[in-house]
Amino acid sequence: MNQLHEPTIIVWSQEMVRHTLPKRKQESHKGSFGTALLLAGGPVMPGAALLAGLAALRSGVGKLEIGTSRETIRSIAHRTAEATYIPDALQNIANGSMPFSHYRAIACGPGTLPDAVTEAAVDTLLTAETPLLLDAGALSKRRYPERTAPLILTPHTGEFERISGFTQEEILQFPASCAHSFALEHHAAVVLKGPSTIIALPDGRVFQNSTGNSALAKGGTGDTLTGMILGMLTCHVRYEHAILNAVFLHGACADEFIKTRSAHTMLAHEISELLPFVWKSYE
Repeated sequence: MNQLHEPTIIVWSQEMVRHTLPKRKQESHKGSFGTALLLAGGPVMPGAALLAGLAALRSGVGKLEIGTSRETIRSIAHRTAEATYIPDALQNIANGSMPFSHYRAIACGPGTLPDAVTEAAVDTLLTAETPLLLDAGALSKRRYPERTAPLILTPHTGEFERISGFTQEEILQFPASCAHSFALEHHAAVVLKGPSTIIALPDGRVFQNSTGNSALAKGGTGDTLTGMILGMLTCHVRYEHAILNAVFLHGACADEFIKTRSAHTMLAHEISELLPFVWKSYE
């Protein structure tokens, strides 16, 4: 078993959320919050781009560009009309033909295949001086370079076992210690998703989320969280507050859902539908 240090855990609370949620100035315009790039979806998983895109659009972004396959664009554009689209963006980033330095934040991975194209694109994206979130198909076992901008990884326990070298038993028994160790070693923020999501930062701080329930145990909720973090990165001053508030409000939406409905019945897109009301209650 790996040597693990038990870190101090800070529970991210309602008051912390209220204190750190950004204020939207009256004179703001879409440029005030920048443009985010979402690299997601594919011919067999177009819904991942839709779910992450809806969540990003609800989470404070000024403008959203979704880079995905042409088939996915045709299937989701009517549901995410506020976004613009870049066909085959992942391939273009992989071969070096698409600039990306102007984005406020980038997320890559929901619904993408963990193949050579995705790996090449991630290698290129890691050179950007832009906050970068990697999820799902963009998560692999690798050495991450030190970056000037934040790197955020959002694995569930199965993905974390694959990329970290920790066993499933270690992760389930010592989630905070495992995430803390990995975050320090790889200079990355780790959002280890689970019943009590752990957020480990590369500066050594470790947080535990206090919201959420079993309604989130359903396909697509992770894609939604990726979109929420992406959107909040564009409107928060501090990246760690964007992560922590996105995770908190994601769970809080599920808590709101089960006040009047069965946890069995929630669909991932309903998190984005509830978010405007839940977010407002913390302003």
